Parts: sequence; C-alpha cells; structure tokens
Amino acid sequence: MSEKIITLDSVEPVEIYGVNDVKLNVIKKHFPKLKLVARGYSLKVIGDPPEIARFEKRLELLLDYYHKSGVLTDTVIERLLGQTGDNLVESKEEAVNSDLIVFGNNGLVVKAKTENQRKMLSGIVKNDMLFAIGPAGTGKTYTAVALAVKALKNKEVKRIIMTRPAVEAGENLGFLPGDLKEKLDPYMQPLYDALNDMLPADKINQYIESRTLQIAPLAFMRGRTLDNAFVILDEAQNTTESQMKMFLTRMGANAKFIITGDLTQIDLPSKQPSGLVQAIRLLKKVDGISIVELDNTDVIRHKLVRSIIEKYEAMK
Repeated sequence: MSEKIITLDSVEPVEIYGVNDVKLNVIKKHFPKLKLVARGYSLKVIGDPPEIARFEKRLELLLDYYHKSGVLTDTVIERLLGQTGDNLVESKEEAVNSDLIVFGNNGLVVKAKTENQRKMLSGIVKNDMLFAIGPAGTGKTYTAVALAVKALKNKEVKRIIMTRPAVEAGENLGFLPGDLKEKLDPYMQPLYDALNDMLPADKINQYIESRTLQIAPLAFMRGRTLDNAFVILDEAQNTTESQMKMFLTRMGANAKFIITGDLTQIDLPSKQPSGLVQAIRLLKKVDGISIVELDNTDVIRHKLVRSIIEKYEAMK
C-alpha cells in the first residue's frame, strides 16, 4: 500500500468535493480500491501505486474541465470518470485539439464544426481583429461568443463586451413597450442564448453586475476605449459607415475584436450604405486583420436552412 498527498492549490476544494462532500462521494464510487481523505486543500490517496496513478490522471481531467468551464457538476463527474481508458486518451487529446474552444454547461463541448469556423479560431489567435461574414446559421455569433468566453476563462482579457446596432428587421424599437433595457433585451437575446450554453446563469449575472460582461447597443460604445477586452460586434451589416468607423477606432490595448455580419440581410434604409461592406473593402489587406467568409457549407442549423439559403441566392 502506498500513500500520496495531492494539493489542490489551483481551485477551491468545495468546487471538487462539493457541499458536504457530495461530489467527492461520487468520485469515490469510481475508485473503490482507494481510500480518499480530504482535508482542506490536501487530498490523501491511499492504495496500490497503479491505482493511485490512474486516480491522478482522472483527477487531472476533472480539474482541466473545471478550469475551462468554471463549473463541475455531479453529472459531468460521472461522465468523465465513467470513460474507459481509451476514451480518456481521446478526451485528453480533445482538450488540446485546435477544434475545441471551451467546455460549456452540463458537459457541453463547444468546438469548431466546419473548416471556416476553424479559420475563425486560427484567425483570432494570429490577429487582434477578425471579420466573420456569412449567411444565417453558420455559427458566426456562437463561435465568436465561445472564443470570448475562452479568452476570459484563460485570463487573456478582463472583460467581454458584446454589441449590436439597434436596427430591427422591419420593426421600430421606439414602439416596443417598456424602458430602454426592456426594449433592447429581446434584441440582444441571441447573444444571451449563446452565453447560456457556455456559462451558468448565476455566473452570467455575477459577470454582468461586476461589469465583466457588458451587452449594449452600438451607440453606447461612442467615446469609449475598449482595452483588456474581447469585443464582439454582431449584425454588423446594419452599421452605417460612420458607426463602423466609430466602433473600430474604440480598440484599446490588449483587445480582441470580432465583427460578424450577413451581407444578404441588410436592414438599413435603401440609400444608406452598410459600414460592414465598406470596412471589408478598405481593410481586407491590412496586416493584423483577418477576414473569414463563411458559406452554405458552414450552416449547422436544421438541414432545411441550407436549402432555404440556396433558393434565395438562386434568385439573385
């Protein structure tokens, strides 16, 4: 019999043990040949050396998941510890695979699913500004939000800022009921939807209260310097040329900008040029800026969405 002390110096013990050791008891079920004794940040493991080594690998997997997702539930523990040895190797490879972006809620693995989404991943690593242009359903916004959450969790930035121009598809915000926040919240819902897949609700509320997470219409960006931030401009096809220039020049030190848009769904008045169209034309050869053009092959919604897009494009 051997004994080893493992120190949990990178995480609060309750996140791994659970309240009243609920999570620890789940872990113990998967290692009946070991005796686990938790004392604060120290975890004593008693048993045969090969079994202790197996436990350390699995604990490393749990800690890796927690650091990437910010949460570790009983369900996730069961899933990760219930894997066979071969599956464990695959999971470890997946953790460093360039396709993987972030671990979301309830064990959700958020990763790039198409070649152009992979270009978004590599583009934002190599450059500080990225334009992702493509039709509905190609995962532009979802991938951008996942990249922002990853950067925040990895402490590469101190805050996430997400914005959209307040232009509705055939609607007028002024006629909607409620105060400004109540008018705008439904319009910002696609951003919240993506966040809800990747962060627990209480964590989102905590980030909003601390201003770590800011979701606001584009007009609220005027006059600001956005530094130490991962900034997403969604629905950028509905920016005017002056709005786009204003937004792009907000970029501060240690900032990453992703601008997403669909050039087939411009809701501006017919005589109003899109700022996104102008920006792509002016900036396509600027060093440090990446432009990724997604297409029908990147559509990851219902299979009918691709067919619908193709039919509408055939009308042009």
